[in-house]
Amino acid sequence: MPSTEYATTLVVLDLVGIFVFAVTGALVAVRKQLDLFAALVLGGVTGLGGGFIRDVLIGATPPAALADWRYLIVPVAAGLVTFVFHPTVGRLERVVTLFDAFGLALFCVTGALKAVDYGVGPVPAALMGMVTGIGGGMIRDVLAGRVPVVFEGALYATPALAGAAVAVVLDRVGLPLGIVAAAGFATCLGWRLLAMVRGWQAPMPKGPANV
Repeated sequence: MPSTEYATTLVVLDLVGIFVFAVTGALVAVRKQLDLFAALVLGGVTGLGGGFIRDVLIGATPPAALADWRYLIVPVAAGLVTFVFHPTVGRLERVVTLFDAFGLALFCVTGALKAVDYGVGPVPAALMGMVTGIGGGMIRDVLAGRVPVVFEGALYATPALAGAAVAVVLDRVGLPLGIVAAAGFATCLGWRLLAMVRGWQAPMPKGPANV
């Protein structure tokens, strides 16, 4: 695939994921009875935080969120829409949760492939895919004064790492971008949805915490 088409595909997927994540961040602000500015901030860090961390770590500076105006407009739009129409968005929580799973799958793939494009090795690239998927949500939760979701037993980071790893491996094999992205996306999304439906949890400590 020509480099320009490759780059365009990654940007489109990135922007879709940013919008979805920004909606979930703005919803957290609304439910905590915070103001419009908080909704925009939490929406922005949720949508952009993971990619920002990834870009700094792989040397893609300035980060895309600062170099391309579209990366700033999308989370602002998502935050405004969520803040104004939050009763409707809130009633669609299951749909939002589903979209969040889609966003996670998109981000883990685009994050890993961007890391590969910048010459990062396979293992670090897979880790960068995971960070892209979970980084923004972790920052959001810290700012909102709650324990990050990824630390509470939800199978969230593991599917992201698996999807990123599949994308990296298939990319090194030399398969077309469409197949690479679809396989990584399906791996992460399938695992995440199964965990949600079946109530799968990461291992948690058993017994009293006498430490």
